[in-house]
Amino acid sequence: MGMTMSQKILADKAGLERVSPGELVYAGVDLVLGNDITTPVAIREYENAGCGEVFDRDKIAIVLDHFTPNKDIKAAELCVSCRDFASAKGITHLYDVGSMGIEHALLPEQGLVAAGELVVGADSHTCTYGALGAFSTGFGSTDMAAAMATGKCWFKVPAALRFELTGAPKKWVSGKDVILHIIGRIGVDGALYRSMEFTGDGIQHLSMDDRFTIANMAIEAGAKNGIFPVDGRTRAYLKGRVSRPYKEYQADPDAAYEKTYTIDLSALEPTVAFPHLPENAHPVSEAQGIRIDQVIIGSCTNGRISDLAAAAEVLHGRHVAKGVRAIVIPATQQIYLEAMKAGYLETFIQAGCAVSTPTCGPCLGGHMGIMAAGERTVATTNRNFVGRMGHVQSEVYLASPAVAAASAVRGSICAPDTLE
Repeated sequence: MGMTMSQKILADKAGLERVSPGELVYAGVDLVLGNDITTPVAIREYENAGCGEVFDRDKIAIVLDHFTPNKDIKAAELCVSCRDFASAKGITHLYDVGSMGIEHALLPEQGLVAAGELVVGADSHTCTYGALGAFSTGFGSTDMAAAMATGKCWFKVPAALRFELTGAPKKWVSGKDVILHIIGRIGVDGALYRSMEFTGDGIQHLSMDDRFTIANMAIEAGAKNGIFPVDGRTRAYLKGRVSRPYKEYQADPDAAYEKTYTIDLSALEPTVAFPHLPENAHPVSEAQGIRIDQVIIGSCTNGRISDLAAAAEVLHGRHVAKGVRAIVIPATQQIYLEAMKAGYLETFIQAGCAVSTPTCGPCLGGHMGIMAAGERTVATTNRNFVGRMGHVQSEVYLASPAVAAASAVRGSICAPDTLE
């Protein structure tokens, strides 16, 4: 029996000829990631264990993105801990205010992740990098401490599910709609500790930003990771960003999958996940008319330049509805600059939006858009659990940037093509 892409990467990184689902392997990692919430805990455990120098100062990235610019004294103290540790250990990749971005948009942009690499991060959405053909997954802060010290981690080899994508998506259908549809179909535990492996000729119609979004939300189906095959789009993205050699992996023709799902991209329409789970997915037509108080466009899921372009296209020449707060958060400084040069920021401001410096901010209920009881937000984020963005009696509806922007104009959830 052959191996999947994920299994091949784990086998190589563990120095083994082959691995099987359920097997425990000890594998070397190519990058260890932490942020301003998870890294301080890892630092404490690192020091409690008496660890000395890190395994490789160039293979650790610390991104201060969740509560920065600092929202309060505690947030400031967490960031001081990260800065002091990075300085003491000589860690190359510390991203702070002015240079930081939302971690899962920033690392690929900076060329810190390449195809075929094994990336671990103390953040559940580390699975984003599977869009590049990497095996990437989240873990806990204690694991981060061990990985910083040794450069290795234990993994249980995941079984795999195959998602065969066919056809081409229609206008206003994006990667966000694809993954919300999939999660709605299989549920939030439908891929529990499985590898979600995407195949099919439909992939050629998905941009890299679409793929990042889909891989990012693999965790919302319970997956260990999500992964795409490497193709011309992947190589074009890596060119100029990654100068080191990397390896492309392909699943064997006889690789074993527990189940195969076929998704016809041409049949999809804009999709909205109702509260309070990403699996509560419905076509936008079933959400028409639900009144909203706020819109958030950004996050590690949908704060990239194509996301801002889609929102700007909808908002151009229009204005946010009275009584609605619209907040736009470019995911990185580079994306911020690109959006400025393209005129998107001017469009947002003229439409009545607030534009923020890069931050995770409202996605986790941190700052920059917290809701009160009874309020309702359409967000391009990845989770809509109870109390996720503020009060436990508030509600989050997940949607694409285009749907979020259209809803801001209407003052209620709607599809972009229903605006006059």
